[in-house]
Amino acid sequence: MLTTTALGACADTPKRAGADKITAIDTHAHVFSHDLPLAQRRRYAPAYDAQLSRYLAQLDAHDVSHGVLIQPSFLGADNRYLTQSIVQAPQRLRGIAVIDPAAVAAEPGQLDALARAGIVGIRLNLFSLPDPDYTSAVWQATLEKIASLGWQIEVHCEAQRLPRVVGPLVDRHGEPIDVVVDHFGRPKPVLGVDDPGFRYLLTLGATRRVWVKVSGAYRNAVAKTGPDANGAATALAAMPLLEDAFGFDRLLWGSDWPHTQFEHVESYDAVYALTLKLLPTERARRAVLVDTPAKLFGFA
Repeated sequence: MLTTTALGACADTPKRAGADKITAIDTHAHVFSHDLPLAQRRRYAPAYDAQLSRYLAQLDAHDVSHGVLIQPSFLGADNRYLTQSIVQAPQRLRGIAVIDPAAVAAEPGQLDALARAGIVGIRLNLFSLPDPDYTSAVWQATLEKIASLGWQIEVHCEAQRLPRVVGPLVDRHGEPIDVVVDHFGRPKPVLGVDDPGFRYLLTLGATRRVWVKVSGAYRNAVAKTGPDANGAATALAAMPLLEDAFGFDRLLWGSDWPHTQFEHVESYDAVYALTLKLLPTERARRAVLVDTPAKLFGFA
């Protein structure tokens, strides 16, 4: 059971003055405590805390009014810390949960409870995991419930898997579901924008059902050290292609704070600076940082 002690300084975080005015929205960040129960299947476990108070301080320092908290993969489907964090600043924050489709199919009401807590979608973080079987009864029931709530599904997987993971969601019959693809679609670093999976992602712009996060550029870098360790080259090459295929009203920005597994080489300052370089015009910044995420995540 989570306690206020586990949440640390979150409960003491004051409400930001003027938090109802949207100056920018960070659509991808994580908060956690390193001593929380961890998922049995995980690729990584932190040895530090990423407290909500620290995250809100980063937002304030960069004049970012709102944020979206993404359930960390290493916490599995236990979304309690996530929802307890959102309640500390409900006007500023929304959340994306991780769920167990079998549990949802057995008890659909749990998604209603998450919705009341500020959750607006689920994330499929599929690295080291198999593709979802959307044809199964549990997934069919879960997708219907997600659609009825008006939620989105965020996808994080290798670009080469996007046709199998995103394709069925876009092509499914029934009430449509919005799909968000994380971190530039995660092209293979050595291929960059020439990755066939990234090229497939570009074709999805025409559906108007898919959004792409221009986030985590360093996760697409060829190497963790060197002149392009932040992945800027791939990001700069990808941006005009994404703009042409999707338009700014289908692109989102996220800091990916606290930059898990890249904590010692990345910072909010550096990530935000790259974002401003990727979005050099006021029109682009207004669309990607304010208008598009405000509508998709329910801030507007």
